[in-house]
Amino acid sequence: MLRVGALLVLGAAAAPLTGCGLLDREDPPRPDPLAPLIEESLRLAAGLRTTAEAHPDLAARLVPLAETHEAHADELARLTGTALSSAAPSGSAAPPSPEPPAERAAALSALRKAERAGRDSATAACAAAPAERAALLGSIAAARATHLEALK
Repeated sequence: MLRVGALLVLGAAAAPLTGCGLLDREDPPRPDPLAPLIEESLRLAAGLRTTAEAHPDLAARLVPLAETHEAHADELARLTGTALSSAAPSGSAAPPSPEPPAERAAALSALRKAERAGRDSATAACAAAPAERAALLGSIAAARATHLEALK
């Protein structure tokens, strides 16, 4: 009887603690590790579009690449539950892009450099991703590698 009484007293003493959050604390949600790839996809698309505007003779080659990055951003946002603004083409909010170089060769070189960095980050994300995300990330890395060839 003493044991039962002691357990009741301990239980009654612990009950208020659960109400104040000491025992039922939750950690804040962590950002999805794919979130940086969304921003990177939008940044790559914006760079391509800005360069296409500055060099109209390259538009036929650059706009499809930008659309690919925007589609990747849309799919990554869907996968991660991230909302994208509807202000930009395909429903993606593209960050501002710096002015591309005036010289055509320099502009293409800057785009290749950005695509190379993007390919590397997508490859690293693919290698670290769980299996259910690896296929999408592998496709993104492959597309970025293909973009490098299209920008030669």
